[in-house]
Amino acid sequence: MLQQQVALDHLNTLALPCVADYYWPVTNAAEIETALAWYRQQQLPLLVLGGGSNVILPAHFPGLVIHMQNQGFVVEGDQVRAQAGQNWHQLVAACCQQGRYGLENLALIPGSVGAAPIQNIGAYGVELKDIFLSLKCIRIDSGEWETLNLQDCQFTYRESVFKNPASPRRLISEVSLKLSREPKLTLAYPGLQQQLAEQGLEPAAASPQQVFNAVCSLRQSKLPDPAELANVGSFFKNPVIDAAQHRILKQRYPDLVSYPAGADFKLAAGWLIDKAGWKGERRGPVGVHNKQALVLVNHGGASSAQLMQLAGAIEADIREKFGLSLEREPRLIDAEVGRA
Repeated sequence: MLQQQVALDHLNTLALPCVADYYWPVTNAAEIETALAWYRQQQLPLLVLGGGSNVILPAHFPGLVIHMQNQGFVVEGDQVRAQAGQNWHQLVAACCQQGRYGLENLALIPGSVGAAPIQNIGAYGVELKDIFLSLKCIRIDSGEWETLNLQDCQFTYRESVFKNPASPRRLISEVSLKLSREPKLTLAYPGLQQQLAEQGLEPAAASPQQVFNAVCSLRQSKLPDPAELANVGSFFKNPVIDAAQHRILKQRYPDLVSYPAGADFKLAAGWLIDKAGWKGERRGPVGVHNKQALVLVNHGGASSAQLMQLAGAIEADIREKFGLSLEREPRLIDAEVGRA
């Protein structure tokens, strides 16, 4: 049902103040179609909101916010079909408990299922594309329903067709994943190996449930709970550089944290920010987390402008010190068009 002048402070994990002129929670396909039909009759910006864990909202959104509240999932053989409003971590936990494996490394990632393909979420060596099968979505401009496969989604590192401004805007309603009844563990990430070892487990002998538990412990030790300290998890992407640039940086900084990425190397953005002296930095109500420099936090009462000022200062400093450009992970919502 359409509502007006709705505060979204509690619907984004950064707890940024935002008032939407129009707000429409939807729980099924019919409600999605009705909300979009109303939207197409208006000349308004549109924002599709899930768990609010990957957005930076403006103070005022002069348009329609469609809030995905369709819940639930169905396991059919090795496949799971989940509604877009389903909490992601709860899905991961349930699949592991039901003997459907492949999602363990993606435990405790905040947000909803529908947001996962947009960002091609990933952690500890696994990305959504690795277990993705297809998704159902509706074109916002026409109301036409579509099914997109892996190739259609054009997944790359934290990118997808849904973030391409040249592609038609779509609203994702459900996602299908291809899992396995046999454990196929991904344990190459050093931090995960260390976490398993600290729990007295040999990585080669670990079960999927033990990997799930280790990932949860690892994230909880480094990342603040948004319910206790407002944040969106990783604020910056890990930069990818070529071998020549990596060699130069490694000579300058022997302790540089990096990982092979094909012929290139992926750098740990958190290490760069920490090395530049930003960990624990606080500027008014915003700051850099004192345990994980990749996380920017709202200590209370912050605005999106204050958060972006801090992010901009960090980006400029990393560019000056390392000659590298950092890219944001969360989407900065443009109040005029409703798109990042």
